[in-house]
Amino acid sequence: MTSLGLWVVRRPHGVGDGDIAVGYARAQASTSYGLAFFFLVETVGVSFMLAEHPVPHLVMLVLDLYTVLLVLGLHAAAVTRPHVVGPGGLRVRRGARLDLRIPLEAIASARYDLRFPDANKAEDGVLDVAVASQTSVTIELTRPVTAVSLLGRRTEVRTVRCHADEPQAAVAAINGLLPVGA
Repeated sequence: MTSLGLWVVRRPHGVGDGDIAVGYARAQASTSYGLAFFFLVETVGVSFMLAEHPVPHLVMLVLDLYTVLLVLGLHAAAVTRPHVVGPGGLRVRRGARLDLRIPLEAIASARYDLRFPDANKAEDGVLDVAVASQTSVTIELTRPVTAVSLLGRRTEVRTVRCHADEPQAAVAAINGLLPVGA
C-alpha cells in the first residue's frame, strides 16, 4: 500500500541524487490494468448478485475492492521501485519482493541480451528477474553475490538477468560506471 501512495505522488523509492532509475514496469502494465479492470467488473457483478444478502454483500465488496487495490499496488511497487544504477553500485529489484545490491567492483560486464527464460528451469548461479516472461539485460559478476528471496531463501549468483524498459540505456549506464578495461 506504501507503493500506491508513492505512485500517486510520483516519487520513486530508493533513488538518490546522482542515481539513475531504470524502469521495468512498462511490460507488465497492460496485464496489470487489465486484471484490475476485470476484478472491478467482477466486483460490480457480485455486488448485484448479493444485493439482497447484506452480510455476504459487504464481505465480498470489501474482498473485491481489496483485490483491485492489491493488483494496482503490485504494479505500483514495480513503478516506484525501479532498478537503480549509481556510484554505490547496482540495485536490481522486482517490486517490493526483491532488492539485490551489487557493488560496482563485483560487476564484470553488462550487455543487452533479450531472453525468454523458462520459469520451470533454474540455471545454477543465475538469477532471472523476468518481467512479462522476459529479460533484456545480462550482468556478469566477478564474484558471487547473495540474493535473498522474500521468504529468506539465500542463493549465490554469478549472473543476473533482468528486464529494463530501455535496456540499451541501462547497459550504457552500468558500463559507464565500471572502470575502464572492465
